[in-house]
Amino acid sequence: MSLAALLQDYGYAAVFVGAVLEGETLLIMAGFAAHRGYLDLPWVMGVAAVGGFLGDQIYFYLGRRYGWRILNRFPRFKPRAAQVQALLARYHLPLILGIRFLYGLRTVGPLAIGMSPVGWVRFFALNLIGAVGWAVLIGGAGYLFGQVLALLLTDLHRYEEALLALMAIAGIAVWLHYRWRQRRASGRNPP
Repeated sequence: MSLAALLQDYGYAAVFVGAVLEGETLLIMAGFAAHRGYLDLPWVMGVAAVGGFLGDQIYFYLGRRYGWRILNRFPRFKPRAAQVQALLARYHLPLILGIRFLYGLRTVGPLAIGMSPVGWVRFFALNLIGAVGWAVLIGGAGYLFGQVLALLLTDLHRYEEALLALMAIAGIAVWLHYRWRQRRASGRNPP
């Protein structure tokens, strides 16, 4: 089965599942696939908006119903939940609208908001607006990335050697940094 067939058969389902979870990368890839003609961009955005909306509604409900039990079961979420509570006290409306844009708070955010006094109707309305905005912005960014890449690839042959050298240097730098962190963590001094 080809990649095109996989995208056409399962692309929208993957976008939905990815949007329920933390699916920014998948949504960008789906926007790119839409640019390449494998998926339809309005459908990608619509499916992502529905998935993101439903996912956050579920997390909100879980926070409302089982919030402290979940935080006690997964204590690593407690600092982030406290961070969301503090932000919510100061930036109520913008936080609820934009929680899905805050890295590391996408899942715990609606859970923590569910533990707060925010009503479900208010969260429902703001979550719906935020989910649509998120799907349009992130899906559109993936589509735009596809356009930019298509423009770059027309002249890519002119810069192949320089790009390959740059990629090799970046790869070596990442590897050296990784090794340095490993040695530092193990207590050995880096060279």
